[in-house]
Amino acid sequence: MTLARSEPTTFITGEPDSPLQRALSLVIVGAGARGGAYADLAAKRPDVARVVAVAEPRSRIREAFAAKHHITPEYRFDGWHQLLARPRIADVAVIAVPDSDHLAAAIGLADLGYQLLLEKPMATTEADCEKIADAARRNGTALAICHVMRYTPYTVKLGQLLPEGAIGDVVSLQHLEPIGHYHFAHSFVRGNWRREDDSSPLLLAKSCHDIDWISHIVGRPVARVSSFGSLTHFRSEAAPEGATDRCITCPLRDTCAYSATTLYRDGLRNGGTKQYFTRVMTAGELTEEAVTTALTTGPYGRCVYHSDNDVPDHQVVSLEFDGGVTASFTLTAFTPLENRHTKIFGTRGQLTGDGRHIEVYDFRTETRTVHDTSLDGSSAAEGHAGGDEALINAYLDALHGGRPELIVSGIDVSLASHRAVFAAERARHTGTVVQL
Repeated sequence: MTLARSEPTTFITGEPDSPLQRALSLVIVGAGARGGAYADLAAKRPDVARVVAVAEPRSRIREAFAAKHHITPEYRFDGWHQLLARPRIADVAVIAVPDSDHLAAAIGLADLGYQLLLEKPMATTEADCEKIADAARRNGTALAICHVMRYTPYTVKLGQLLPEGAIGDVVSLQHLEPIGHYHFAHSFVRGNWRREDDSSPLLLAKSCHDIDWISHIVGRPVARVSSFGSLTHFRSEAAPEGATDRCITCPLRDTCAYSATTLYRDGLRNGGTKQYFTRVMTAGELTEEAVTTALTTGPYGRCVYHSDNDVPDHQVVSLEFDGGVTASFTLTAFTPLENRHTKIFGTRGQLTGDGRHIEVYDFRTETRTVHDTSLDGSSAAEGHAGGDEALINAYLDALHGGRPELIVSGIDVSLASHRAVFAAERARHTGTVVQL
């Protein structure tokens, strides 16, 4: 079906609190891990949304996705450029393409009248983020950035406890993102985000989530930023004696903490979290032959000390907000793969959280109260602690039911937190404090 071209409106329904009398139609622009996950979640609510088209350059992934979602051949596209050459075919475009394509895809689709759910980061430069925001505003686009951490039950609970005065007035915050040693080696040494010139700064690619979340929790504009970080370990100077260019030929492959053969074969044989990385490495083909081929010829088989990566492997960011609240943020490769850790310091208590559990310590009573925010007993790492599903549900309900207040990662707040990230990068490169 082809929808008639019409003047774009901020919400499909046109009238607040007036539910649409049909399901929203979605085109998935990029059917990789993120696009596929969002499509699966939307498909759980067929009365509210239907996936009707896909744009994906990898033919095997495109055809498997189309078969799963019953997409007819005429709505299977080789890439997002093809969507720009024809009238709008769906209500919503879910954009999960490489970061460098966000600008052109988002502006082009907004200009055609699509409503947009855009994977983070918005774009790879501050100027491009501004251009996307401008396009959304001039088209009346319902734009939401996939800052899933804003939507989790954990964050919602924090949003109840803090205004209620559980720890008094917030004075400062300490937040750690433990990326995990093999996750970092996969994504930021061997993978798509290893080089700033090919993708974006590490802070933007991995942790714009966190800067956005901290800003959301504090609830005030960022005033000043400083930052420090560098590439310390994953470089040729740190290579152990005898290391070769590829793990599959390396005599140290069974003892190296960053061995590709260990990581991806563990994922193949034992499943679990590592299987996700193996699936990415082989483009979804979970066989011994596919893993061996990828280790022998692909980027994920390279030695972490002999790659062409240049993004930092550790970084700290200091933030001062309007009113004097301060926050410190640390991201590091050198951890187990585990949940983020946060401490919030208030005038009457301290709050400690891990993405699922929240412990409130009261200064007056010297008691500790623990809140478990998991809905099903899962860890904070699974589905971003419920954030993926909560984001999709909020966005679909906002459009389908005419409830814009459900989108809490819209244009203005997402643009503001991206500006803070770019300011932090300027501070890191210049050794200065940057004022916003």
